[in-house]
Amino acid sequence: MRNTLRYLLGALDGYSEAEAVAVEAMPELERWVLHRLAELDELIRGSIVKYDFHEMFSALHSFCATDLSAFYFDIRKDRLYCDAPDDIRRRAVRTVLDRCFDCLVRWLAPIICFTAEEAWLARRGNVPGNSIHLQLFPEVPASWSDPKLGEHWAKLRDLRRVVTGALELERGAKRLGSSLQAAVELYVPEPLVDLLREIDLAELCITSAGTVRPGPAPEDAFRLPDVAEVGVRVTAAPGDRCERCWRVLPEVGQVADHPELCHRCAAVVGRADAS
Repeated sequence: MRNTLRYLLGALDGYSEAEAVAVEAMPELERWVLHRLAELDELIRGSIVKYDFHEMFSALHSFCATDLSAFYFDIRKDRLYCDAPDDIRRRAVRTVLDRCFDCLVRWLAPIICFTAEEAWLARRGNVPGNSIHLQLFPEVPASWSDPKLGEHWAKLRDLRRVVTGALELERGAKRLGSSLQAAVELYVPEPLVDLLREIDLAELCITSAGTVRPGPAPEDAFRLPDVAEVGVRVTAAPGDRCERCWRVLPEVGQVADHPELCHRCAAVVGRADAS
């Protein structure tokens, strides 16, 4: 929990509401995080009414460790670190991180009193009368709740687990170091293809390339017992490594002014140089 608050403080440095993006303009993954905040808000308020503080603590710990640190933060660090500061996708990430911080620091105040106070003062300023323990729980908008989106991303996370398992196997065999050295082929049955239609598989799985293959998986594909209808093949990503985002892409070396960068990173660095 402390590490989650520390990460949020670092990622939100310099953030202001002028940077905020409306919910309807956010990508699906950002709206899923807001949905999870809405679910947590309902659970926490119910736990307090029941005096079930163990349930409250367990839900917050799971959210910090599993939903944020191991999933959302991991996927979105690329946009956070590598996209241009005014890119709407990066702004959407920072908007959601701001909402996460505001909710978490208030919810955690009764549990980790001193840490929550330190985090609040670091963000809001250490001035007399400004204490997290004088704040109310956040009013989470009902519009953030989207059960259909929650179900959609639960299925996507199951598919991602298969890819992650295949990548771990390759790393264990010393055929891969970073997952960004990989290109993956994900074999899924036809009914699941629509799940991935608007999803960047490489971004979701933190690889350099990703392809969805409708139909049965080959015999040599990696599978997980509880998602047996889905298979994954992992190969080395073609191209060279971008020295800024570390993705391995065929386009690296094609930008005359920045031969060590991919197109995206070269454009961001070029804009920074021009300013």
